[in-house]
Amino acid sequence: MLPTDISNPNYFHKVVDCQWACPAHTPVPEYIRMIAAERYADAYMVNWNSNVFPGILGRTCDRPCEPACRRGRVEEEPVAICRLKRVAADYKGDVSGRMPAPPTERNGKRIALVGAGPASMTVVRDLAPLGYECVVYDGESRAGGMIRSQIPKFRLPEEVIDEEVGYITALGPEMRLGQRVDSLKALLDEGYDAVFVGSGAPKGRDLNIPGRQEAAANIHIGIDWLANVSFGHVKTIGRRVIVLGGGNTAMDCCRSSRRLGGDDVKVIVRSGFEEMKASPWEKEDALHEDIPILNYLVPKEFKHHNGQLYGMTFEKVKAEYDARGRRKLVPTGEPDAFFECDDVLVAVGQENAFPWIERDIGLQFNEWTMPVVDETTFQSTNPRVFFGGDSAFGPKNIIWAVAHGHQAAISIHQFCQGADVADRPPPMVTLASQKMGIHEWSYDNGISLDLRFKVPHRDKLAALNDIRAEVELGFDPVLAYAEAERCLNCDVQTVFTDKLCIECDACVDICPVDCLTFTANGEEAELRTRLSAPARNPDQALYVSGALKTGRIMAKDEDVCLHCGLCAERCPTGAWDMQRFLIDVAQAGNACCSK
Repeated sequence: MLPTDISNPNYFHKVVDCQWACPAHTPVPEYIRMIAAERYADAYMVNWNSNVFPGILGRTCDRPCEPACRRGRVEEEPVAICRLKRVAADYKGDVSGRMPAPPTERNGKRIALVGAGPASMTVVRDLAPLGYECVVYDGESRAGGMIRSQIPKFRLPEEVIDEEVGYITALGPEMRLGQRVDSLKALLDEGYDAVFVGSGAPKGRDLNIPGRQEAAANIHIGIDWLANVSFGHVKTIGRRVIVLGGGNTAMDCCRSSRRLGGDDVKVIVRSGFEEMKASPWEKEDALHEDIPILNYLVPKEFKHHNGQLYGMTFEKVKAEYDARGRRKLVPTGEPDAFFECDDVLVAVGQENAFPWIERDIGLQFNEWTMPVVDETTFQSTNPRVFFGGDSAFGPKNIIWAVAHGHQAAISIHQFCQGADVADRPPPMVTLASQKMGIHEWSYDNGISLDLRFKVPHRDKLAALNDIRAEVELGFDPVLAYAEAERCLNCDVQTVFTDKLCIECDACVDICPVDCLTFTANGEEAELRTRLSAPARNPDQALYVSGALKTGRIMAKDEDVCLHCGLCAERCPTGAWDMQRFLIDVAQAGNACCSK
């Protein structure tokens, strides 16, 4: 193998597994250390710079960072990264003075944004300070999109949305709320330099089985029903409720139903429990609120008397797998299952709807009636039109919408300045030694086994009696510090200087996880088998040095390293050093973008 090029910004970025897994690439260990130091406002601003909605995401994020967390490789559960994000938001104090000010001059470019959800608001956050005149259209009377309409208030209080959306509207965009866009062609004719479409996936899938039309009065599309609850149009539901679907929307529907009068609420899913798309913690919260989840049941018929719904029948199925491991649901042959109900909430998926986009404006659609969008630039086949969030590639989640918004903002900026939208600005990277004394480091590198701390919850009865009472209460500063200390500081990298190495093997002797090996070089696949402990995860790199004095090389398995620094403490020549790696992913406002 060739020596590892650690000057490549993506090399150490990938080693910081949590940040690499985050679509917005938030510097997770950096803000967790700030929380441990009670620098809550600083931690909030680190988050705000990348993920834009720390208080919102600290309650609702799908947490792609947590399965990647290195702590999860030595213990059962990862660091509670998402809930620590909320800590920064809860204890930050007044940060309004640290927010960018509205521009004093405009740059002459006008941008229309369709939808006031997280993707569009991220674009505004990035472009407004650069002098762009941003005009945001949304059919609702308040900004926030699905953040406000589809997430129940017992998970996300209204005041958190108001605050974090308010930081963006304070930058001076023109908010044309209550003004739905009915024609993209007409919008383009108004002379905007670019249009960003962040209209989400607003259409809930229906279930067309016998009885659907006749019993329609008591059968509701999940996302529409949640919006009606959110805006106060729906305040009650029947005592017996069936929720169809296994995603997070279904979990929000069943938990909302419990608070609106449903005392016999059940979720019924066609797949197995482990295959459900809902996040594990969402399923756990539903079960905690006495909501059973019934699996391997396929909806067959809505039962009604003269249009009055009274129940549903389901076919029982089981999973079978072919030789290639592909799953197929097949009938078990057992009698159909019947469940009584007064109302049914259909939460079996969402899809995009673009009836307002004409097909003669140079904007191509694919076979799934989705716009053809470049996955890097987010530009459509009409060069003035960009997409992001759910409207770009289908339903995902808030953090992906934010990531799309950042990238689309770069493209819009490049496009409006006459630069190539495919020219993506590089990140800003620093790598600095953390050494203070001979055995002292500027970060806490003690490694111990620490179980994940539980987030306090409101009493169940009190929570179920008030649909606006937040269920999760968040960590207090004491619990936040304890949880923050579980972070292994994966961004403090072990950096090796081969010319200083005397091959004493002291680092190998002291390494607690056997991730270091001095051996003859070889092809990667073969070399991985000869390390102190075989390196079985090819998705994480081997750190390979140049040839040492004996002709051997140092090989380090980045997958299992705990960043404890014992190798650097033990090394008599300073060949090992612990260096803090910080990567700032470029945004439209960075100096490295075209101006």
